[in-house]
Amino acid sequence: MPKIVSPRIVEVGADEKPFTLRIRWDRADESRVDVSALIDKFKLFAPLRLSQELFASVRVGEHGTDVVWSDEIDIAADTLWRLSREQSGASMSAEAFKLWRERKAYTQEAAARALGLSRRTLAYYEHGMKPIPRVVALATRALELT
Repeated sequence: MPKIVSPRIVEVGADEKPFTLRIRWDRADESRVDVSALIDKFKLFAPLRLSQELFASVRVGEHGTDVVWSDEIDIAADTLWRLSREQSGASMSAEAFKLWRERKAYTQEAAARALGLSRRTLAYYEHGMKPIPRVVALATRALELT
């Protein structure tokens, strides 16, 4: 099995939109990543909630494996890469998948039937045991409209 190499961050800066980072990756692509959910959820990020100036002081960490604000406050490149993929619609998180099912009031069995999946595969996606393919994420969006 080939080794998976995580993307590295080459450049980072605060975007005009609050709690959003502009990131340039070593793979020559760029993304805007909204980190507001992380900042709201974890106590560690409280200083960032209170100071836009502190948030704007973001910089690339050592070897491009994270972004840092201070010795105590950082976010891993892997986390930011996952968020960028989710926010661009390229993939869907297990949490978002489960919230979709609950919003639609589907049982696992009903959701699996609606998506053309086995119940076991759906459970793997919902528990984060397997990545959710883009086609499944797109199907959930289509079903959201019905």
